[in-house]
Amino acid sequence: MEREDATPGPSWDRLFETASAQEGYFTTSQAAAAGYSSQLLVKHLRAGRVARVRRGIYRIVHFPAGEHEELVVAWLWSEQAGVVSHQTALALHELSDALPARVHLSIPSAWRQRRLLVPTGIAIHHTDVAPEERSWFGAVPTTNVGRTLRDCAEAELAPDLLRQATEQARRRGLVTPAEIAEVEAALTAFGTLAP
Repeated sequence: MEREDATPGPSWDRLFETASAQEGYFTTSQAAAAGYSSQLLVKHLRAGRVARVRRGIYRIVHFPAGEHEELVVAWLWSEQAGVVSHQTALALHELSDALPARVHLSIPSAWRQRRLLVPTGIAIHHTDVAPEERSWFGAVPTTNVGRTLRDCAEAELAPDLLRQATEQARRRGLVTPAEIAEVEAALTAFGTLAP
């Protein structure tokens, strides 16, 4: 019995479904999974149906703009292995008024060996984030509140901002006493805890 070629043809619906879950963005590999060869992708670029955002990342042109598209682009750049973290996660959890100038992204420690060309506007941190330390903000993973506060303490965020964020997290019931103790220990270790 002969096998039939089961390779599906290009499916705009599949590509659109993937992009819809990612604020209208998709990667070259996601396009390939939807049956789009690089030649067909170029054809859609020329026709104005999609736009290239950065190497390997595209956007469906007529998809409505989202509020935090830069987070999705950073996450896709990390091959979906990164987790939004540090000051960016602090702002997403609404624990700080500080607006970071760059998207902070934690990528796997094993990636230290990679020669990465980090795009402008992304600050990377080589650290592993366990599944239980993650939450989701729209289309992207972010560190949960406890991990975010600990990361910010270890990165020596301004102590007044960190104390304000920690107190707000405590008042809102977003952290446990043990997580507060971890943040305070990190502050003490880095010499930023007030006497």
